[in-house]
This record gives sequence, C-alpha cells and structure tokens, in this order.
Amino acid sequence: MLSKYGSGLRLGECMSPLTLIKRKSTAFIALGANLPDRAGAPPLATCRSAAAALDRLPGWRLVALSRWYATTPVPPVPGVPLFVNGVARLDGAGPADPAALLAALQGLEAAAGRERPYPNAPRVLDLDIIDLDGLLLGTPELALPHPRAHLRRFVLAPLADVAPGWVHPRLGLGVAALLAGLPPEPPGEGLAEPLPG
Repeated sequence: MLSKYGSGLRLGECMSPLTLIKRKSTAFIALGANLPDRAGAPPLATCRSAAAALDRLPGWRLVALSRWYATTPVPPVPGVPLFVNGVARLDGAGPADPAALLAALQGLEAAAGRERPYPNAPRVLDLDIIDLDGLLLGTPELALPHPRAHLRRFVLAPLADVAPGWVHPRLGLGVAALLAGLPPEPPGEGLAEPLPG
C-alpha cells in the first residue's frame, strides 16, 4: 500500500532520514514601477527598495537580481511614464506556498502605495510571480507560470539575466528561445537599454 505522500513505502516500513529533508524552492519575481511612491521616491528607487524587501520575506532569500530596464508601457499609452523593470530570484528554505508568497508580495505593493484603478494602470510598484518551482497553477487568484510572461520582453530580458537556462514550465521553451520568438518592437517602444546601476 502506498503512503498518502506517494513515497512508495509499504505500511510498517521506515523512511530514511534523508527522505525527511525539505527541498528548497525557487521563485522568480518580476518587479516594475512607473510612478513615484508615497514618499516621492522615483520608480528605480522603489524597485531597489522592493528588491531589498524581498530579501527580508520570511523563509526567502534574494540570491540574484537582474539589471534594471526602462521600458514603455504595454500596451503603449501616450503620456504614461516609462517603467523600470527587473527580475529577482528568490530561494526558499522549504516547499513553497504560492498563496502565502502572493499575499506577501501584495503586502509589499500596498506598503508602497499601489492602487488598482483599472487593468494595466500606471503603478507605484508591481510584483508578479513569474515562476515558482515550475508549478502549473490556475486559480482566480493566481496563475503559474505567469500567463503573459512569455509574451513580454520586459520580463524575459531581465529573467535571462538571472536565469539564462530557465525553461517555461508549460511551453517547454527556454528564455532565449522565447525572446527570439517575440515580434520586433516598433521604434521607440518596448525594451530600452539597461539602466545604469
């Protein structure tokens, strides 16, 4: 009889101590902003502060941070300021709880003054889970991997900085192939050069 945990052990058999070690988790978080925060800090400063806050989330450690990129809004809206975008890689001490991580990210957004008046509105801070341990999840609250990450150069370019070997869990394509498959950007739109510092 299999245990409810699928270990293949039969009733009465013992597990090795190594079986009980929790595996680590890896999360890729997209960071973005194009409005000053409550204190008037510019978007780049807000993103840097958010990256530092990610490193303080209980059970998580910031292990890699991409360069920062200046990008036009998607879809483009005249008069809307450029976004600052980046990607952080977090390693967790044990199995990840997607709902808990989402709640923690939304708490950081709220602390920065994030409001959600309409879809794709300019924002003080945007934190999205791009991938969490390759999980495939589709709930009203959270879809994993992020359902539009593979279509967005402003996510894929910084993701390639921190995880050049990343493979989309649903599509089976690497980040380089996804970037190469994107249509050319119109002049003046899309991904700008990485920002200094």
